Amino acid sequence: MTSAVREKFSSQASPEVLAALRQIAESQGRQFQAVLDEALRDYIDRQQKGRPRRHVLASFASSLDEFDSLYRELAK
Repeated sequence: MTSAVREKFSSQASPEVLAALRQIAESQGRQFQAVLDEALRDYIDRQQKGRPRRHVLASFASSLDEFDSLYRELAK
């Protein structure tokens, strides 16, 4: 879904939502547009696919790789 082409659009959001997005962007040193795009993609993933988000699955897989032996011991 990654694309270099951007399309302008106009919408409205509550001041609290916009302030939170701006704060996230600033704290991460990212552009507001990048944070908004990521938020929209995450929403689309949740709505259309009905499964965990990509970064959640990636973190889970990483955890399994790193702690496999521990998980096996705990399962006994």
